[in-house]
Amino acid sequence: QVQLVESGGGLVQAGGSLRLSCAASGRTFSSYGLGWFRQAPGKEREFVAAITWFGGTKYADSVKGRFTISRDNAKNTLYLQMDRLNDEDTAVYYCAARSGGSPSLSAYDYRGQGTQVTVSS
Repeated sequence: QVQLVESGGGLVQAGGSLRLSCAASGRTFSSYGLGWFRQAPGKEREFVAAITWFGGTKYADSVKGRFTISRDNAKNTLYLQMDRLNDEDTAVYYCAARSGGSPSLSAYDYRGQGTQVTVSS
């Protein structure tokens, strides 16, 4: 059974940092595109960041320069380092995987259940 399990969420003060992890099991994801998405209360789910199997990255404008996506293929784990957090970053964060390309809101093969990030101002 393939699973993606996020961890690392929590409550943090504005200006602080968190690192999210997404551990994959059930198969090797080294050849998959991986990404992070988030959904804030009352808002649509949105793209945050993505990383290709060879390490190319892409970010939403709202997080560029503050968030860093990375992957450790040996550990089958995806990361999202989030710095200089603000209250607009409060959301449930999800990881997703897609074979043959970067995952998008409507195109992914696997998705985790999410981890809550709450930024207090």
